[in-house]
Order: sequence, then C-alpha cells, then structure tokens
Amino acid sequence: MALLADNINTDQIIPSREMKRVSKHGLADGLFANLRYSDAATGGKNPNPEFVLNQPHANGASLLLSGANFGCGSSREHAVWALQEFGFRVIVASSFGSIFFDNCIANGMLPIILDQKNIATLAEHSKTGPLTVDLQQRSITSSSIRCYFNLDSNRQELLLNGLSAIDMTLKLAHEIENFIKNDESLRPWLYPQPEGAAKYRSQIPQPEAVAKRKTND
Repeated sequence: MALLADNINTDQIIPSREMKRVSKHGLADGLFANLRYSDAATGGKNPNPEFVLNQPHANGASLLLSGANFGCGSSREHAVWALQEFGFRVIVASSFGSIFFDNCIANGMLPIILDQKNIATLAEHSKTGPLTVDLQQRSITSSSIRCYFNLDSNRQELLLNGLSAIDMTLKLAHEIENFIKNDESLRPWLYPQPEGAAKYRSQIPQPEAVAKRKTND
C-alpha cells in the first residue's frame, strides 16, 4: 500500500486524542484519523472513501510505502503500535525520524530505507501484484524488480530472532561475569564485602534462563 507523502509525522499517524487507552490495543482505530475519517474534527469515525486506508486494496496490507522523513515529530511509540495493530509489518521510506526508526526495531517492525525512485517503482508494481520482503537477504521484490536495502547486522538479528536489546546484552552474560570478576581483583574497594563481586555475578541472568523466559512469554 502506498501513501507517498513526505514528512508524515507521528501526530498524523495517530493524533493525541486517539491515545487515551492504557494499553497498546485499540489504537488501530485512530491510525491516520484526521485523514481517514471525514468527521474526525468532531471525534467521529465516518470513513473518508478517498483515503487509501479505506479503499479495498488496503485490507490485509502489511507493507506501507511512503516518502521522506516518515515518523518525524514527537517520540510517541503509539505511532508504531497503531501501525502494527492495523496490520503493517514493514514501512518503506526514503528516510525516517530517528526515534520512530528505533521504535520500529524495538517493536518488531521493519523500517526499510530506499531511494525515492525505487519506492515509486515499487508503488506502481504493488498495484498489480504483491511485494515480498526477505529480511535475511535484505531485499524487497515485485514480479519484475528486486531492491536491496541496508540494515546493520545487530538490528537484523533483533528482528529475525524476536529479541530485545536486553536479550542481546544477556547473550554476553558470561563475558559480563568475567569482567566483574576481573574488575573486583583490580578495584576491590568498589565491591561491598564480604560478598564482593559474587553478589553481582549472581544477579546476571544466564543465556539458558533468558531462553526459558522467552519460551514462557
């Protein structure tokens, strides 16, 4: 699905009046509310038939093509939550607001940066067939074009494995434990006695505990 406009900010993605819930759920109704509903100014939800989200091809859309500086403005994480609840899993733009980009990664949504020419081409191709994203290969394809995008390996691993930044840190639990042990021998005055650094090492979750926690979640 294409919404090819620049500088779409987080207040346009979800206006503040649509953020009165105490959870992530139900935010999709407020997604692009000012454009999506003809009576949005008075708090109504009467669909504007001209807006792309209200057109038949938007049903089941999981990829949104847009312009430059997508997600600029305030840092509200609700913007990502609303897009995600509506069904989007990938946002393609020529640039992103930096906080929005990081919020996407933190919530398991893939932000792809492509140049405007490729985005316009993909938008045309999306009218006649699906677009396919391969995160492993860092590519997006239609029936007749393949575009490659850049994504650093750490963020790619987070998304591929459903990890958080804390999970990534805890994969280094043994190195952290060794650092604390060595640091205690160098600077023992920093560690309360008699427990010493052992107290702190015992508080580091081990990789197997992290895996068990993720399974239980």
